[in-house]
Amino acid sequence: MGANHWHPKTCSRQEYFESLRDPLISRFLAGLQAARYVPKTLGEKRRVIAAFLRWSRRRQISLWDLNEAHLAAHMERKPGKTKARLKREGAALRPFLAFLRAEALVPPVPNDLDSPASQLLRRFLDYLRDERGLAVQSCHIYSPLAKQAIAGLETISGSTCPMDWTAKCVNAYLLARIQNCRTETARLLAVALRNLLRFLFLRGETATNLALSVPTVRKWRQASVPMYLTPEEVEKALLTPDLSTSSGLRDHAVLLLLARLGLRAGEVAALEMSDILWRTGEIVIHGKGRVVEHLPLLPDIGEALAHYLRDGRGESASRRVFLRNLAPRTGLDGPSAVGKIVEKALARAGISRTSRGSAHLFRHGLATRMVQHGASLPEIAEVLRHRSQNTTGIYAKVAFEALREVARPWPGSGGGR
Repeated sequence: MGANHWHPKTCSRQEYFESLRDPLISRFLAGLQAARYVPKTLGEKRRVIAAFLRWSRRRQISLWDLNEAHLAAHMERKPGKTKARLKREGAALRPFLAFLRAEALVPPVPNDLDSPASQLLRRFLDYLRDERGLAVQSCHIYSPLAKQAIAGLETISGSTCPMDWTAKCVNAYLLARIQNCRTETARLLAVALRNLLRFLFLRGETATNLALSVPTVRKWRQASVPMYLTPEEVEKALLTPDLSTSSGLRDHAVLLLLARLGLRAGEVAALEMSDILWRTGEIVIHGKGRVVEHLPLLPDIGEALAHYLRDGRGESASRRVFLRNLAPRTGLDGPSAVGKIVEKALARAGISRTSRGSAHLFRHGLATRMVQHGASLPEIAEVLRHRSQNTTGIYAKVAFEALREVARPWPGSGGGR
């Protein structure tokens, strides 16, 4: 059912759209119901959409003319709404507008896919993925940073042509952008900008290699001791999920993969059904740099995965192993979703840590236990799948007893001689 079914001899366009309102809402909600939305949520979305359509009818706004500005005007019509209320309304209205566009009842949204900036960004991401071999998650990290850099350099230089960009423009953009940023954020901005400018030079789109004008943001790799979980804390966290619920079964399996195999959060989120090789007792891990490795399917991990897949996962078109608990029932939204699972488990266990990469606490804990049991750095690098042993070197600092044996005594009174 689309706009092309309207005929001017039978009724006006407005009358035709009016007759579609209730059936459209029902068809939209039917799609959400198929995506496992619960009746309570569907009822709330129906009320929000119906209120929006009544509001647009009172203002004599045709269905064909609806756009994002009307959504914003409707949501802001009553001051004092809470952020949660606005979020719920937006979560109902934005997908409904997309549904109307898919039905050809609303004109397609104007886009800038053909703008020079968008074309440049697409070519840069293709270069990172196809020529540099970066993983999808890494490209997702670079994408918004590169988009901001392109827009910023265009604004500062006054030109959309990279040939007009200069080292002065690059420095001005970076200095303005990194003000009040964390060190890690500033480092990522500099790395993304440097890669973008190097790509432009390699493609002959800049006269000089402007990447050389991007200063290095120092981050001392061995400056601190990694935060980790002790064996007691790991076991305490593993006991927190409620195994009588689907979310508890999922979280328990996720935590076991982190704790026993030292997987990265992104590797857990990206795990697919075909990656579990039950007959050979292996798990296929798609790691950094498109490296594919086979790890053992340990008995407790296999049992937890089987329990979740049988009793907790439910039906879904997604091939991802771990799914969202709330509709739509798709795969986890990347490493951040795994991090939230870990944060909730640690909170339930009464474990307090200030690390932003909470999922990595299990990985650090595994490496620390290996060090304390006498494992060598090459052995740890092999288990954690580090491509460089320099990355593993930081774990030498957690061998506290061994370090005490080689530490020299502090000078006595009078200071050092």
